Amino acid sequence: MTSWVGRTAAEIAAAVREKRATPREVVAEHLARIQSLDGHVGAFRVVRAEAALAEADEVGSRADLAELPLAGVPVAVKDNLAVRGESNLVGSAATPDTPADHDHVTVARLRAAGAVVVGLTNVPELCVFGTTEGVHGTARNPWDTSRTAGGSSGGSAAAVAAGMVPIALGNDGMGSLRIPAANCGLVTIKPGTGVVPAGISDGDWFGMSENGPLATTVEDARLMLSVLAGTEVALPTSPGTHKIAVSLRSPLAGVAVSKPYTTAARDAAGLLIKAGHQVRRADPPYPMSLGLTSLAHWTAGTAVDAQGLDPQRLARRTRVHAAVGRRFLGQVRGGGSREQLRRRLEPFFAEYDVLLTPALARRSPRSEPWHERGWLRNIMANTAYSPLTPPWNLTGWPAMSVPFGTLPSGAPCAIQLVGRPGSEAELLGLAEQIERLRPWQRTAPPDEAVSS
Repeated sequence: MTSWVGRTAAEIAAAVREKRATPREVVAEHLARIQSLDGHVGAFRVVRAEAALAEADEVGSRADLAELPLAGVPVAVKDNLAVRGESNLVGSAATPDTPADHDHVTVARLRAAGAVVVGLTNVPELCVFGTTEGVHGTARNPWDTSRTAGGSSGGSAAAVAAGMVPIALGNDGMGSLRIPAANCGLVTIKPGTGVVPAGISDGDWFGMSENGPLATTVEDARLMLSVLAGTEVALPTSPGTHKIAVSLRSPLAGVAVSKPYTTAARDAAGLLIKAGHQVRRADPPYPMSLGLTSLAHWTAGTAVDAQGLDPQRLARRTRVHAAVGRRFLGQVRGGGSREQLRRRLEPFFAEYDVLLTPALARRSPRSEPWHERGWLRNIMANTAYSPLTPPWNLTGWPAMSVPFGTLPSGAPCAIQLVGRPGSEAELLGLAEQIERLRPWQRTAPPDEAVSS
């Protein structure tokens, strides 16, 4: 009997379309894996076992089954996007426990493509931080459960990395797709502004937040992005030659990038040189004010999301974050600092097609009750390990995290690829070339590692 756990979304969908597998058997196998492993990993807040099996049967009876790009593919959804019939708690005790009466547009597109939603995944409260823990659960890195999966799409990343689902839906306001993907050895892309419908919260963190895929292969990421975007994102027929800048420097002054991540970026650069690309060391002209600009937008987004919620039911770190952000609301709403950053960086991307950087500065923090820690301690921990993602939310340009190599602990390492507006297909094509030249372990880690 063929097992569908550990297979890619593209493989599963092809088998279902060709009637070599039924949606029910595929979903049932993944639900069994969730039941076996999620007590150790903490990926899910809600598992929709009965509903998912019923929906799998509905997919199997569809007249258009043979045309569905995600036929019978189990998918997990981040708990800040509406799933019909389920509450949307966003990791908080302060949010109303009211079932949604409709699907978010991205969830609706996944279902229309034949995917089956098996559950909603854990997030930090209001999706603020780069670690995932709180009153509803803690998401750990399946490669090393002593470490956080990252955040804020940590539950979604953990679910894919542990083989509980082949793909998952998350979103990224300051790195919330790329951070957990880098920790968990996954492929993700934060699309540029307007490629995928957002509608993530009240104002999408002033337009910085984007929905996107978490997957184990570039092909699955491309396939899911196409469904989310409502149009096919076709990879280039020929890889072509790119002018690639490699920067090992942290955008934030005073934050150093550790050796495993700089080594990964250097090795990826060497691989791309051998593949015929023009690669040279060059640092984007990050302004000294970038740290303050990032903090202002990060906290102001939370201030908007916290409006109308009972502050006494919010964690202390969230209350402080929102209070700090209220001071920046007027400045951030004007959009001037983001436009200045774009203008400053545009000449760099006129000279280079792609920027290659480390994905993170260091491995993820230990899996601890960070929601019970003080605000400043959380800020310092987040900034120390993930300073490389926020600039590309501020500009609204596409950026990917791509697995590359391993850390001394054996957990995955990763690089980041950044491109101009509209370069999603170009970035995916380059990532596919890297995947082909340096294959990464895309299957879930051994069960005994996850359950230890």
